[in-house]
Amino acid sequence: MQKLKVSDTVVVLAGKDKGKQGKVKNINWKTNRVLVEGVNVVKKAMKPTQQAPQGGLVDLEKALHISNVAVADPKTGKATRVKVQEKNGKKIRVAKSGADIK
Repeated sequence: MQKLKVSDTVVVLAGKDKGKQGKVKNINWKTNRVLVEGVNVVKKAMKPTQQAPQGGLVDLEKALHISNVAVADPKTGKATRVKVQEKNGKKIRVAKSGADIK
């Protein structure tokens, strides 16, 4: 069972956005990178296209390394480690504080 899933709320542990929280949009397990909503936003110069005829500078979210994020504890909102427990025959993810993670 994966300890990090899409739509989990995570806390950034390192980098320019340290301490920020956001939801996981995408996980690339081959390169160990995570795309987090509203975090690691960079400006990129884009040429005009039919969809965006203006072009110019566009804000993009770039991926972070998976080691630089941690799941946010549902109780406290702080970074926590995740363990897998079995309840009623099903495996569920549990924060170190004991709160179940959806």
